[in-house]
Amino acid sequence: MIAKKGVSSKKKVDEYNNFSFSAIRGIQAGREYYSIMCQLKLVSKIFIFNESGLPPELRAQRTLNKSRIPEIVNYINDNLEDYTFSSITASIDGDVKFIPAENVGMHSKVGTLLIPMDSRFVINDGQHRRAAIEKALELNPEIGNETISVVFYIDRGLKRSQQMFADLNKHAVKPTTSLGIFYNSRDSFSRELISLMKKVPIFANGLTDVEKTSISNRSNKVFTLNSLYNSTKDLLGKKGKQLEMNSHEKELVIEFWNEVYRQNKEWKKIVSEEMTPFDLRETYISGTGIILHSLGIMGYNLMKRYPKNWKKKIEGLKNINWKKDNLKWEGVAIINGRVNKSRDFLNKTTKFLSKSIGLQVK
Repeated sequence: MIAKKGVSSKKKVDEYNNFSFSAIRGIQAGREYYSIMCQLKLVSKIFIFNESGLPPELRAQRTLNKSRIPEIVNYINDNLEDYTFSSITASIDGDVKFIPAENVGMHSKVGTLLIPMDSRFVINDGQHRRAAIEKALELNPEIGNETISVVFYIDRGLKRSQQMFADLNKHAVKPTTSLGIFYNSRDSFSRELISLMKKVPIFANGLTDVEKTSISNRSNKVFTLNSLYNSTKDLLGKKGKQLEMNSHEKELVIEFWNEVYRQNKEWKKIVSEEMTPFDLRETYISGTGIILHSLGIMGYNLMKRYPKNWKKKIEGLKNINWKKDNLKWEGVAIINGRVNKSRDFLNKTTKFLSKSIGLQVK
């Protein structure tokens, strides 16, 4: 991504053909860097995706994944009053000059950043944001005056840019699926589920892990929020990403999971603290995600087939021997003594549970 020459904009171009930004100066690793605010309508004009302007060793790392761009564009347009963007990080190859604010003195951290118009800019982090902003502006030009912060690093010859790209991406950590569900206030299905799980003893009172997607051996949690989300989604036969839950479905979710809870004596012992989650995982398969997910799929088929007397049918769960050493689980949910979470074993486990309550599944 290189700078486009001759761009006119709100940021002033002085008589020496420089771009002029109000900026804050900082220090990292003994080097100065600068933070500025850039109007969205200028982002695509300043930073142009032009692979020919990049050193060969940088081109492959910065190839745009075009499939990501529509998703970001939709995020902007669907949340025009509530979208959030982190800073774009860019390197500048040019004779940059920082002029401290006059009323503060030479050591001021606030001042004016002058960047020659023939400088090259390389985005180290944020090229997909830049591309998405350009597309979003085509649909909503009125957001052009809004701003995004840009952090500039001086990099003569772009020698540090490749390492900066690697460092920035190496230490970026994507939130777990469970945490994404827990914090996503825009997803009404997530919000409702988090509220409803408080009404089911085995999911309430801190027994559901809202941060991780897998349970560690010594954890005091029973299930993950991610597992509960997927199980409940299948329980209601929901598809896609933008999910809703009406009042009838909310009642159904609470009723179903509470009925399942009533048929499982080990789950009751967890709630009454007669058994620890660790002991449950060690001895019983009913403390695993594959069982929770299978119960959700089974529940959907059960309530579809028996909408009025499904509660009576579900009582068959209390007759299941949930111990892992029960040979009936081998080849169904367990292979060679270990729980198998594959789709094939999920289907087998669902059929096993369904048959246990007298529900035939193809």
